Amino acid sequence: MAVSERTVLQFGPSSATASLTAKVNPLVIFNICDCFVRRPDQAERVIGTLLGSVLPDGTVDIRNSYVVPHNEFSDQVALDIEYHHTMLKSHLKVNPQEAIVGWFSTGLGVTGGSALIHEFYSREVSNPVHLTVDTSFGSGEGTIKAYVSVNLSLGDRPLAAQFQEIPVDLRMIEAERVGFDILKTTAVDKLPSDIEGMEVLMERLLSLINDVYKYVDDVVEGRVAPDNCIGILISESVASLPKLSPPVFDKLINDNLQDQLLLVYLSSITRTQLSLAEKLNTAAQLP
Repeated sequence: MAVSERTVLQFGPSSATASLTAKVNPLVIFNICDCFVRRPDQAERVIGTLLGSVLPDGTVDIRNSYVVPHNEFSDQVALDIEYHHTMLKSHLKVNPQEAIVGWFSTGLGVTGGSALIHEFYSREVSNPVHLTVDTSFGSGEGTIKAYVSVNLSLGDRPLAAQFQEIPVDLRMIEAERVGFDILKTTAVDKLPSDIEGMEVLMERLLSLINDVYKYVDDVVEGRVAPDNCIGILISESVASLPKLSPPVFDKLINDNLQDQLLLVYLSSITRTQLSLAEKLNTAAQLP
């Protein structure tokens, strides 16, 4: 497919796209980063298909993705369309409620070739979302943006493909947040163990509790105007806590900690046994 001479314009959201939001499952980001790491040596970026659904309020819920092989040159882009359709059929067999909602690419923003790829996905689904993920994680942050395309024309003459940015809703639970923070750190010594991960979560929880304490004290002292929405959230959080006496709570924590240590111990024994069995098997095969 040859890249057309169509100009690519990039603007902020307009009134037509202001109500659109792309809700992205964190697993989609992890999958895109994994595909980028496994890309061919000559490829500068990876692209692929986004799967999900459109919610009643117009939010595009992106829940799944898969990479599509492609080749890019100075004047053309080639997609493996047959591979795309094969992967789509396979995904629909597992998740028939999902459908194509757009496509993704790694890198910052849109490029000239993005307009041509977007035209292909526009034939697959109406008004597809283009998701871009900065896998370089510059400054320790991953830039994730979403766009939709609006055709600009003068009378019957098409002028340009205008890419307009829409808000991205990327919500994570604490376990996913820990993994995403590690992913943003481009060089790590090792992955945290279960105990280390629990320690990070406890430190974050303590920090959040301190922030809530400070906010409540500021409201009581009159330094901050009260917010009913925040008060309701604090009330619901406190009401959700189980009513346990300190001895029972301490016993519960200790029991869970002992279970975690037991799992670590059993996994260590299993690794040792597998290593011994492999060495014994190797020694038995020697002449």
